[in-house]
Amino acid sequence: MARRKRALHANGGSSEDDVNLTPMLDVVFILLIFFIVTAQFIKEPGVDISRTDVDNQERVRPLAILVAIDENSDIYVDKQIVDPNEIGFTLREMREDNPKGEIVVQADNDARAEVLVGLMEAISEVDASTSINISVEQD
Repeated sequence: MARRKRALHANGGSSEDDVNLTPMLDVVFILLIFFIVTAQFIKEPGVDISRTDVDNQERVRPLAILVAIDENSDIYVDKQIVDPNEIGFTLREMREDNPKGEIVVQADNDARAEVLVGLMEAISEVDASTSINISVEQD
């Protein structure tokens, strides 16, 4: 440090010629915090589903509410098993967090059809204007 000061004084330069990076780092950290706070994350259902294969080009926006039915016909929302009688309450809570998200149902091939139909009825009771999307594998 002493050599640098001596060299600057010997060359006629001043220590004000150095670039101060502190304000730039402050701005970068503020932007990082802004993006973390404003980001909306997808909540996964928490169970692996074996889905039906189809050739469909339509995709749902990524900010969806995911509901899964596994091979034992258990309903999963946000990595927790939900009782079929409480699915309406759970979806209302999820709708508060994500009011614009579409509902996507991931049903396993071995799940009972009655559970899927009951789930779809419960979703339409909560919000009759919402569309229910069934997730499938794409070819």
